[in-house]
Amino acid sequence: MKTLILYATKHGAAQAIAERIQKNMRDSVLHNLKTGSPALDQFDCVIIGSALYAGMIRKEAKIFMRRYIHTLRQKKLGLYLSGLDGGHELEFFSKNFPKELLDNARAAQFLGGIFDPEKCGMMERLITKAVAKQSSYVNTIDDAKIRQFAAVMQA
Repeated sequence: MKTLILYATKHGAAQAIAERIQKNMRDSVLHNLKTGSPALDQFDCVIIGSALYAGMIRKEAKIFMRRYIHTLRQKKLGLYLSGLDGGHELEFFSKNFPKELLDNARAAQFLGGIFDPEKCGMMERLITKAVAKQSSYVNTIDDAKIRQFAAVMQA
């Protein structure tokens, strides 16, 4: 089974998660959705992950899913979110992913995130401080959840 791991990231956390998923999966390929859309016909399994900002996933992930929804429904599918607020996981998934894909997904999981003030603009720092009560570096990426997610996708 060949797996395509797609990610949409702003500051790198969704990519870091994609790379960790890849380390736990055989025969997998990484692809940044910002660089376009790969040929899906080469893959049996597709994993799509995106950073979450203000409750919304990245635009390139939305566009990709909209464009390829019929093809993705035929694949073994996994979905993940990257961010600091895992407390509203079900709401974030239902708000950001088409129901047909959520219903077809073998796994849909919030896998943590990173806030690095050095990579953020002043406005992002202010918003994160006000909303998430976070002003210093934090990494909540959960390696145990990533291993579990990868195992479900390989089963």
